[in-house]
Amino acid sequence: MIMKGQVAFVTGGARGIGQAISVAFARSGCNLVIADIDLGQSEQTAEEIRSEGVEALAVQIDVSSSESVSAAFKTAMEKFGRVDILINNAGITRDNLIMRMKEEDWNAVLDINLKGVFLCSKEVIKIMSKQKYGRIVNIASVVAFMGNPGQANYSASKAGIIGLTKTTAKEYASRGITANAVAPGFIVTAMTDALPDNVKEEMMKSIPLGKFGTVDDVANAVVFLSLPGSGYVTGQVIHVNGGMYM
Repeated sequence: MIMKGQVAFVTGGARGIGQAISVAFARSGCNLVIADIDLGQSEQTAEEIRSEGVEALAVQIDVSSSESVSAAFKTAMEKFGRVDILINNAGITRDNLIMRMKEEDWNAVLDINLKGVFLCSKEVIKIMSKQKYGRIVNIASVVAFMGNPGQANYSASKAGIIGLTKTTAKEYASRGITANAVAPGFIVTAMTDALPDNVKEEMMKSIPLGKFGTVDDVANAVVFLSLPGSGYVTGQVIHVNGGMYM
């Protein structure tokens, strides 16, 4: 219960990697704000987290809308009076080759994956600056560094997160706020489960550890960067990819 009494705000926290991160924080003593576009699923995750003996608030959020983001943080502050940790995890994919990619699919991915990180960070920095303390962790991806055919929009959004993370770290270090990123590799989720077996087999060949990662592998790295004792780590990227990229 090393973070007992702190409040973590997790976007896209209702399922997959976001849900695993939320549960890991709860087991560390954090109270949670589960912020997701799907309020029903957020409520289910919040109920699960309450069984860990902490408080959990479910809020609906569209991270691409400044009005929605402001409303979600207002609700969180009304409930808890503070936000110590922000995890920018919400993201989508709209895959296609560049020649075939629709402009609206490019915009949708950049709006949620990158603009969403900007809007949520901007909002929480107001809170954390007054507290003189804060931890921001952004979920990037191995494709930010390697690229990936069919994912120009996703790769660009995740690469943008790296630059935004480093700039945030430099701008707000003096206020006790750290900003870091976690870049997962091939992580077993519902989305990756849907990939054809031959694609999975090819991916496996590029992973020196010889296995795919789990959502808990990502959650563990996120919790580390959010600890009070990690205050001298900022502007960094932790790669959780089994050696797929070094």
